Amino acid sequence: MSTFRNPFAAAAAALVLSACGPQAQPQNPEAPPAETPSQPSPETAGSTLPRELDPLFAQAAQEFNVPAELLKAVSYAETRWQMVLGEAEFPGQQPASGLMALRGEDLEKGAALAGVTVDAARTDALSNLRAGAARLSQLATDANVERGDLAAWAPVVAQLSGITNPEAQAEHVHRGVYAVLNQGAVALNQDGSVAASLEPVQVEAKFARPQVRAMAAGPDYGVAVWRPSPNYNARPAGSTGDPSMIIIHTCEGSYSSCWSWLTNSASGVSAHYVVNESGSEVSQLVREASRGWHIGATYDASLNGGRETWLNGVSANHFTIGIEHGGYASQTSFPAGQIDASAKLSCDIARDNAIVKDSYHIVAHGRLQPATRTDPGPNWPWSSYISKINSYCGATTPTGEIIIDSNSANNDAAKARFELTGAWTAGSSAGYYGSGYYFAATEAVSAPATFWFYLPTAQTRTIDGWWVAGTNRSTSAAFIAFDAAGNNLGTATANQQANGGKWVQLGTYNFSAGWNKVQLSRWQAAGSVVIADALRVR
Repeated sequence: MSTFRNPFAAAAAALVLSACGPQAQPQNPEAPPAETPSQPSPETAGSTLPRELDPLFAQAAQEFNVPAELLKAVSYAETRWQMVLGEAEFPGQQPASGLMALRGEDLEKGAALAGVTVDAARTDALSNLRAGAARLSQLATDANVERGDLAAWAPVVAQLSGITNPEAQAEHVHRGVYAVLNQGAVALNQDGSVAASLEPVQVEAKFARPQVRAMAAGPDYGVAVWRPSPNYNARPAGSTGDPSMIIIHTCEGSYSSCWSWLTNSASGVSAHYVVNESGSEVSQLVREASRGWHIGATYDASLNGGRETWLNGVSANHFTIGIEHGGYASQTSFPAGQIDASAKLSCDIARDNAIVKDSYHIVAHGRLQPATRTDPGPNWPWSSYISKINSYCGATTPTGEIIIDSNSANNDAAKARFELTGAWTAGSSAGYYGSGYYFAATEAVSAPATFWFYLPTAQTRTIDGWWVAGTNRSTSAAFIAFDAAGNNLGTATANQQANGGKWVQLGTYNFSAGWNKVQLSRWQAAGSVVIADALRVR
């Protein structure tokens, strides 16, 4: 694992730099929410990144006569130096792969030039960098680029991006790749050692700059840039056409490529908004009153905790507002600036359209279209995101309330953390809190899921649990409370075959100052599973 310390203004927050771990596969919408503990979680991301990326960039750059600084800047602008394994978010779009976000013809030609298989170029860090460098080198040869002149590589950078819109190309070159070159970037491992670094290089790209003109403000969100898309139509009359949900997407690519694609009439798709990677810019593409074309599914309440059943069978585009985000479903974390900007936008949308501000009305694309989409992926920080939205809209979390989610990215690390011991598997059946959960088989083994929470003073607190119900769940799942000294305060049992998708009170205990915990035990007769999803301390 590594984290970013990045002086580049377009990524103001720290990010995790690592290959994605196990990720839950889309569930069959007709299947009951039962888990099979004998099946391992499938790997859906690339290979684990080495602790040092600089030597890999240097090797690929030298082998194919590409400036190492340029190779690093292109990779950072595309993926923030993460190994991504994108999905096709838009019809006609090829998925992006690896540190270089190679896709389609560039991936295939790059792999061939580097002498590696396409699969290796997708999933192996060095193979992906070599394929990217080889493709850049070929394009430079075709364009007669003076290889020692960093500025002269700009047209090749634009070509590799796959962006065809001239304004978006210019943004990608000047505000993306060459901004990285000018500002520099550093990625640190968790122990503080350097994983990758790019020293600032002052260079002006030899490429037309973005058009200097007054950009119109978004008609519904004043801080947005208005980039109207032709890909929309009228919402149907009646209640099914009233916006009642917000759908969260990832572009499976960069911000510039995203709004460029969504404003192209030939693409046949759109979204109402796109948020860039740093949160410094938002584009509005479709008016909120209009029907954007951002989700290819009819609504199925069983995928969304049984909420809003009256919309079953209705095109989800009728009643939703879509927000795309520069980035990928497979990335391990999202910049704080992007999450913050998106939360402000969602607050504004929800307030103006009277949308309920919870995880059933502000939902993942992958939740409502699980057969073909997973975005925004398992690491979108749902708990903190919904909390931010409510905070910006004036609603606050009850004083002192702590929520511990099974996805640690959603937790406030100063107050809550989640820990697994033994064999647990990621799950994503409908009704989970935050972004997924874990399940494990019951057996005579001490390998619990532990929900930790910090209290500054001794306090009496009530514990609530959240799980996804199903017929193979334990009817006596044991939640054991401990104070900071390790004293056993008591055990609450819960029937996880019932009361799913909501908070269920487990017990009230006298906790001490420091890190207290509640452990979900697996120690009972074999034949069922226990679900570790989320815990609330109030």
